[in-house]
Amino acid sequence: MIQLAKKRDYKKEYRDYHSKPAQRKNRAARNKARRVMGLEVGDKREVDHKKPLSKGGSNAKSNLRVVSRATNRRKGAKTK
Repeated sequence: MIQLAKKRDYKKEYRDYHSKPAQRKNRAARNKARRVMGLEVGDKREVDHKKPLSKGGSNAKSNLRVVSRATNRRKGAKTK
């Protein structure tokens, strides 16, 4: 007998993950960094934290730089 996979509720997963306080705080920090660097809505570039927030970095302009998405993803949470 073939067993059918249970359908995933993607809307519920999204809602449960993105509405957690920690996720809202992280999203707010990323958005603040974008505003500090003057990136417009729809701009494909991203803001990279030279010292990542997860390692004690800040949203000070001296800790931010504008990079491509590929560059930012490649760097991850490294310091250089």
